[in-house]
Amino acid sequence: MALNTQGILAAVTIAMYVPFLLVSLKVVSKYGISRGDGWVLLLVFCIIRVLGGCLLVAAEDITPVNTSLYIGGYALEASGLSPLLLCTLGLLHAIFRTPDGFPVYQRQFRLLQLLGMVALILTIVGISDEVGSSSSSDSEGNTFRRVGVILFAVLYIILVGICLHLWTQIRFVMRYRKQLLKAISVALPFLAVRTLYSILSTFSSSSFSTTTTSTTSTNDLSKFNLFTGEWQIYLVMDMLMEYAVVIIYCVAGIVLPLNEDYKSPDSYQDEYAMNRPQY
Repeated sequence: MALNTQGILAAVTIAMYVPFLLVSLKVVSKYGISRGDGWVLLLVFCIIRVLGGCLLVAAEDITPVNTSLYIGGYALEASGLSPLLLCTLGLLHAIFRTPDGFPVYQRQFRLLQLLGMVALILTIVGISDEVGSSSSSDSEGNTFRRVGVILFAVLYIILVGICLHLWTQIRFVMRYRKQLLKAISVALPFLAVRTLYSILSTFSSSSFSTTTTSTTSTNDLSKFNLFTGEWQIYLVMDMLMEYAVVIIYCVAGIVLPLNEDYKSPDSYQDEYAMNRPQY
């Protein structure tokens, strides 16, 4: 069976993210899970994209139509922003490590991770509620999805704030983590467009439905709808933005020898004052 535009885009996603998955797996093995920081979440994101693409391609190929495959694929698409934001958060946290590898600001970053997880849970619960509900308009699920995407936006703004703070303290950042900070700074504009697309897509419809009869809340936003919107917008604001972020992080993870920043505790007291242990 010939694939439609969405099916072709899903196939392209699989082809793109299989190499990314292998590269991110290599990065995780390079730094280990315990010190993996955001690298593990980068791997999780790549797995989500491959699985989502497989579900959508299978949905196009199977007859009669299996709605569950479409819902599963698009649900993974909608929730994929969470690991990408949390990956960025983890990489920023890695910059705050001491030269002996000691993590600092643990409580603050745990709270931000919790914020990202709450946003993800609200998104998943909202999708589940709308899929299982006979009433599509003004449902609790729609509210959950919108609150979830707003929390994603809040988390992104916080990430920008952390990045700006690090640049004000750049003289205290360890050598290779300065390069990592540059990589994150380059990736943030792409991540901003991707986050904006999630907001516009979520508010473009009052229901999470794969049918073209889904009620749009604002005509001006209908072109951003994940299911019935313009595929060119989805390609540019969603897929290409994610590709850019993942490529930047994969290259940084492979090229930068971040472990060389670690040194004995006795040698960082004056040189890296910002990275002293804090509780």
